[in-house]
Amino acid sequence: MRIGILTSGGDCPGINATIRGVSKAAINHYGMEVLGIHSGFQGLLTKDVEPMTEKSLSGLLNLGGTILGTSREKPFKKGGIMGDVNKPALILENIRELGLDCVVTIGGNGTQKTAAKLAGIGVNVVSVPKTIDNDIWGTDFSFGFDSAVTIATDAIDRLHSTASSHKRVMVIEVMGHKAGWIALYSGMAGGGDVILLPEIPYDIHRIGETILNRLKKGKPYSIVVVAEGIQTDGKKRAAEYIAQEIEYETGIETRETVLGYIQRGGSPTSFDRNLSTRMGGHAAELIATGQFGRMVTLQGNEITSAPLSEVAGKLKLVTEDNDLVIQGRRMGICFG
Repeated sequence: MRIGILTSGGDCPGINATIRGVSKAAINHYGMEVLGIHSGFQGLLTKDVEPMTEKSLSGLLNLGGTILGTSREKPFKKGGIMGDVNKPALILENIRELGLDCVVTIGGNGTQKTAAKLAGIGVNVVSVPKTIDNDIWGTDFSFGFDSAVTIATDAIDRLHSTASSHKRVMVIEVMGHKAGWIALYSGMAGGGDVILLPEIPYDIHRIGETILNRLKKGKPYSIVVVAEGIQTDGKKRAAEYIAQEIEYETGIETRETVLGYIQRGGSPTSFDRNLSTRMGGHAAELIATGQFGRMVTLQGNEITSAPLSEVAGKLKLVTEDNDLVIQGRRMGICFG
């Protein structure tokens, strides 16, 4: 068999480890030929490919980013018609010309939707979920999340000493437009006093009371962790808005820090390296056994898969009955 592999959407730690996991299992165990497709779905439109060899797979396990490059190309957007070009038809033609028996797509929610649509027009697809936001439906965790949480937690740890020294409130903004998984996990791991998520409404007066109550108990500083997607005035970034509101509510000097793309860069954690390797290997197994139109998933400690038709277009969000939220509230952490 000959398979193609592409990476689409935003970069994150663990993509290269996944490319390695898929390709090494496909080549060494199943005797397949693997083509790397450059620049996401754009590479399928232009047939921009390269053979994946033992040499090209060397040194990928701990390497950040993606050696295949990525893009935000969505070949089905606006019906897939761009001028005189029918993108889905062109992709089908190029897959035939390249002799691909299957395409492995590594990406987030948008990639899962595109993969499901490709499966719908007859392409053999196996997908691997990739997102630091951990918001892909159907999998307990996706690679990249643990690395992002580790980076955010380290940043929160470092803010404690500054906040304590200056007796001020520090607001740190982490990624998460619609899902607050990074804010929840890093906020809890980093000892945040207030954790604000897009999924849970907040009352700024209650946040102010929480910080003032800490002051009365002899705790002159507070750490506030916010996801970038929380509700604001629509004009300012989440951290800037919350910092200004807290200072107005409490009179305590408040500063903000925005982590930004630092969370997406660099080497994956050991957890993400192993998860990427396991998911990549399972993708190769799905191909070898003819199980197409599926996304690799982690359920508990088991690597399995789910139909793309069931997971595409759905978001996995934090709920108020999440055990970390419940335990955080019991400990006195304010979630808004």
